[in-house]
Amino acid sequence: MKPGHGDVLLAEGDPELAEEEERLIAEFRRQLDQGMWAAVPTTDGVRHEAVMVREFTEVPRDAERVVFYPSAAGG
Repeated sequence: MKPGHGDVLLAEGDPELAEEEERLIAEFRRQLDQGMWAAVPTTDGVRHEAVMVREFTEVPRDAERVVFYPSAAGG
């Protein structure tokens, strides 16, 4: 996806601030509970690469974003 062409901001905040971290964790958990998968982009540019994460604690502290997307349908 291109920024501004389908991306939706769900939450933002500073994980160094306890109240904001709690809000980020709650939204992270809500997305996973709805069946979404989470990934942290590792590169910018033409080639998109990311690392899958299953817990908020796996998100690097310096990550600019976490991308949520639906799991693939089928088997």
